[in-house]
Amino acid sequence: MTDFPDLDLPLSTKRLQLRVHTLADADALHRIYSQDDVARYLLDDPWSPEDASRHVQERITKTGLSTEPGTLALVIEHDGDAIGDVLLWLTDREHRIAEIGWVLDPDHSGRGFAAEAVGEALRLAFDHYRLHRVAAQMDARNTASARLAVRAGMQQEAHLRQDWWSKGEWTDTLIFAMLASDRVSPPEQSPRGHASSRPAPA
Repeated sequence: MTDFPDLDLPLSTKRLQLRVHTLADADALHRIYSQDDVARYLLDDPWSPEDASRHVQERITKTGLSTEPGTLALVIEHDGDAIGDVLLWLTDREHRIAEIGWVLDPDHSGRGFAAEAVGEALRLAFDHYRLHRVAAQMDARNTASARLAVRAGMQQEAHLRQDWWSKGEWTDTLIFAMLASDRVSPPEQSPRGHASSRPAPA
């Protein structure tokens, strides 16, 4: 089995802290994930309080790629408030391949927070974990998230037409990816609009 180094948390960027989930995050994440415009492009329906508690309890255990789930789930925190989260999870441990997903509170969009958090997660993926490839999949209608992926240095590799049945309709999926060999510095700002990718594990 491929070994991955342990990780010292939290991570700090210019304006954010990326930290592990705690039970106290359930209320803040419920407020974010219960919004219709957030859930629209995700696999889940809007979260109930019970959903939030369950998802947070699951994410508490996901503290790094070296753990058994092979997942790192981090709360995006700004000035002490949880404003979203970003997840990185292994899809092929042996060959060091992973996916990344993110959700940001629409109330904090347009300020570059999503780009800052995703850029730090990608830096971690390649500089700390020495991954070969990181991919992101998202609903093709989510243009804000697609622009964010590009600004973070990911390249669009595919547009899958009506490949996913979601919430009563066929939807298209965009696939973006970054390789260790083409990693670039993350941008300073993200586009306006709600940014989220799919799918992401609980």
